[in-house]
Amino acid sequence: MILLNVFKYRSSIRQKIILGYYTIVAVIVGLSLFAFVELRFIEKKVIFGDVISEFFDTTLEIRRFEKNFFLYGQQSDYLENIGYIEKAEGLLGNNTRGFESIADPQQIAKLKEDLRKYKGLIDLYASGKSKEISQENSLDEPLQRIILEKQLRTVGKDIITVAEGISKTERKYIQSLLGNSQNIIIFSIISLVLMAIIIGRILSHMVVKPLQMLEESMGVIAEGKFERVSINSHDREILSLANAFNTMLKELEQRQRHLVQSEKLASLGTLLSGVAHELNNPLSNISSSCQILAEEIEDTDISYKKELLSQIDEQTDRARNIVRSLLEFSREKVFKKELLQLRSLFDETIRFVKGQVPTNIAIVLDIPDEIFIYADKQRIQQAFLNLIRNAIDAMGDTGDIHVKASRHNAIDKVEEEAEIYNYLKYHGKCTLEEDTVDIMIRDNGPGIPEEILLKIFDPFFTTKDVGRGSGLGLFIVHEIIDEHDGCIAVDSTVQKGTTFLIRLPLRKT
Repeated sequence: MILLNVFKYRSSIRQKIILGYYTIVAVIVGLSLFAFVELRFIEKKVIFGDVISEFFDTTLEIRRFEKNFFLYGQQSDYLENIGYIEKAEGLLGNNTRGFESIADPQQIAKLKEDLRKYKGLIDLYASGKSKEISQENSLDEPLQRIILEKQLRTVGKDIITVAEGISKTERKYIQSLLGNSQNIIIFSIISLVLMAIIIGRILSHMVVKPLQMLEESMGVIAEGKFERVSINSHDREILSLANAFNTMLKELEQRQRHLVQSEKLASLGTLLSGVAHELNNPLSNISSSCQILAEEIEDTDISYKKELLSQIDEQTDRARNIVRSLLEFSREKVFKKELLQLRSLFDETIRFVKGQVPTNIAIVLDIPDEIFIYADKQRIQQAFLNLIRNAIDAMGDTGDIHVKASRHNAIDKVEEEAEIYNYLKYHGKCTLEEDTVDIMIRDNGPGIPEEILLKIFDPFFTTKDVGRGSGLGLFIVHEIIDEHDGCIAVDSTVQKGTTFLIRLPLRKT
C-alpha cells in the first residue's frame, strides 16, 4: 500500500519505472546481504565444527594410547597419551565460549575437570607409586593397578561420551543451518518473484492502464466520434498526451464543422437549378398578373383587380418562402431541436432538388401528416437532402424513390426487427426500448456492392469521379443522425436498389 501511494504521487512514468527498478535492486541487495551474513555465520560454524571434530578425534586417540599403555606398558604410549591430553585441554581451553554455546557450561567445566583427573590418574599409574598406595591401603599392587585402570577407563569413557555428544550436536546444528540457508534461498527467490510481480502489476495499473484507456479513446475517435479524452492519471507524459489529443480533437471538430458548412454551401450550387425553377413559376405568375393589371388599369371592375393583386401577393409569399428556406439552409446556426412536421419538411426538401430530378424519376412520399419529430431543421433537412440526391445520382435517368415514415411504440416492437436492430445499434444511439420514428428512403437503382457498403459512412470515401464528389455526404448524414441521438442503417442488393433506414427517438432531448 505504501509503495502504491508512492507510485500514485509520482509525477511521471520515468520516475515510476526508476523507483520500481530501485525497489527491486534494494530488495536484491538486502536479501544478498542477509544471505551473505548467514553464509558467514555458517562458515564460522563449519570452522568451529572442525575444532570439535579435532577435539573428539583427540579424545579417541587418548583412549587408544591408554589401552596400548595398559597392554604393553611402553613409555612411548604413555607420552603420546599425555600429549593428546594436553592437546585436548588446549582445544577446550582456547574455545571454551564456543563449546559452551553448544553444551551446558557446567558440562564443559566437568569435562575440563575430567581431563585433569584423567591426567593425574595416568601419571599416577605410570609413576610406580602404586606400591605406596598399596602399602597405605594394605592392598596388593596388582589389585591397586586394577583399581587405577578401572578409574581411568571410567573417566575416559565419560570424556568420550561428552565429546561425542558435543560433536553430534554440532553436526546437527550445522545441518540445521544448511537447511535454513536453503529455505532462505528459496524464500529469497520467491520474494523476488513476488516483488517483481507486485511492482509489475502496480506499474501496469499506474502506467499501462492509462495507455490502454488512451488507446480505447483513439479507437472511438477512429470510428468518427470526437469524444474528449479523459484519463485518470497523474503522469506528466500521459496528461501531456491527453491534452495534445484533446487540442487536436477540438481542432478537428472545428474543421469538421467547416467541412460540413463547406459541403452545404457546395451543394447550394447544385440546388440553384431547382430553386430557380421554383422561383420562376411565382415570378412568371406575378409578371402575368402585373401585365393584365396594367392593361386593365382603366377598367372599373375593382373585384377583378383585387383578385389579381391577391395572386401577386400570394406568389410573392411563395417566392419569399423559397428564398427564406434557401437562406435558412445555407446559414450556419447553433444546434437546436424543435417540433417539426415530417411531411412538410420533406415537401420543402424535395422542392430544393425538384429542378435536378429527371422527368422519368418519381419521388413518392408515404408520410402521414400526424408524424412529428424533434430535430434541428437545418441539419436534419441536410441529411434528407443528401440521401435523396444520392438516390437521384445513383439511378440515372429513370427510377423511383420511395420515402416512407412510420411511428413505432416500444411495446409494439416485434421479433422481425431484431436483425435490423442488431445492425443499427453499432451505428447510433437509439434502442428498441423507446418510441421512435422510422424513416425509410428506398430507390430501385443499381445497388451498392458489399465491399463498398462497409465504407460508405467513412469520411472522404467516394466512388464518383474526381471533382464530382467530396466523399463527405453520407459521413455528414451519419454525424447528423448521431447528433440527434438516432441511428442509421443501410441495406443494398446489386441491380435491385438501396434502402436507408433512419430511426429517430420521439423524446425531446
